[in-house]
Amino acid sequence: MAIEAPAARPANPRFSSGPCAKIPTFSLDKLSDAALGRSHRAAVGKAKLKAAIETTREILGIPADYRIGIVPASDTGAVEMAMWNLLGARKATMIAWESFGAGWVTDVVKQLKIDAEVKTADYGEIVDFAEVDFDTDVVFTWNGTTSGVRVPNGDAIPEGREGLTICDATSAAFAMDLPWDKLDVTTFSWQKVLGGEAAHGMLVLSPRAVERLESYTPAWPLPKIFRLTKGGKLIEGVFVGETINTPSMLAVEDYLVALDWAKSVGGLKGLIARADANAQAIHTFCESRDWIDNLATDPATRSNTSVCLKFTDDRIADGAAFAKAVAKRLGDENVALDVGAYRDAPPGLRIWCGGTVEISDIEAMLPWLEWAFEAEVAALTEAA
Repeated sequence: MAIEAPAARPANPRFSSGPCAKIPTFSLDKLSDAALGRSHRAAVGKAKLKAAIETTREILGIPADYRIGIVPASDTGAVEMAMWNLLGARKATMIAWESFGAGWVTDVVKQLKIDAEVKTADYGEIVDFAEVDFDTDVVFTWNGTTSGVRVPNGDAIPEGREGLTICDATSAAFAMDLPWDKLDVTTFSWQKVLGGEAAHGMLVLSPRAVERLESYTPAWPLPKIFRLTKGGKLIEGVFVGETINTPSMLAVEDYLVALDWAKSVGGLKGLIARADANAQAIHTFCESRDWIDNLATDPATRSNTSVCLKFTDDRIADGAAFAKAVAKRLGDENVALDVGAYRDAPPGLRIWCGGTVEISDIEAMLPWLEWAFEAEVAALTEAA
């Protein structure tokens, strides 16, 4: 028996967790003021790069004495730059509960070969931060993009810590209230919460991190693209828009447009409220159905951006195949694109709920999710 499809469709079916949906008001003509064909070192290029840095500071509430730099290679480049420059001065603690955090563990333990304690938790769970020694240098993700599990707050991070905290916040910045006094290094990328274009990362350094940079020289050589100091002093130009390598001025313009939109919806508070409402719509949907649930086991740690879901129906024998079939059906209908779980994550779905997504699109997509589930269960029944 054919299962009737819902009548309404999302206006924008893009729910990818990276690159994420563009701002709702996006159009290519908004980029007409981009400094194309101009040097990023010319006055116009420097002004736009500096504006990107200072508007980021304004919206996120980053303290005035923290440095903000635009660096190459997206969030990955920013995290790698931080680890290669700063780690090795003391013992490290690596925290991971999803694939990207696990990747940072590999880099530190196998590539840099730093003395490190590794603390991990399964997908859906989180490491207990109360058991972490913050007199070591601690590396962690704030929001597990591939697990949908986030740090609920920074209460467990002591103000009087001896070590540095290095936080990958790429799917948290602009959607969660980050406690800057607890974070010494924070990284994120443009293509996540604000839906900017890829390849550019942001590196935020506290005064404690700057002090480490200027007082410690790693035992390993640093590629030019990683270098943040010269002659034992911070290269200040990196943090006023004098980028290490050539940035895309088109991508810079796109980021500036997204920042302006962010201010128009109420800045950080407005962005958090939009993400919270989007995620809550999915949480409410799951709570009223016995065949789907949030991957995060503790509601306090549920992400409001990368919401990860698992199917719980006993009739599903092959969870991976079923989840892929549901995601494909949603994609084929053009109602939810790129919502399959990350390749290393448990089988299920991952739906982006950051502030650039309209709640009306989430609400229009959810009946289609139920339709796709019922259609795939019916297909299993017929096959049996």
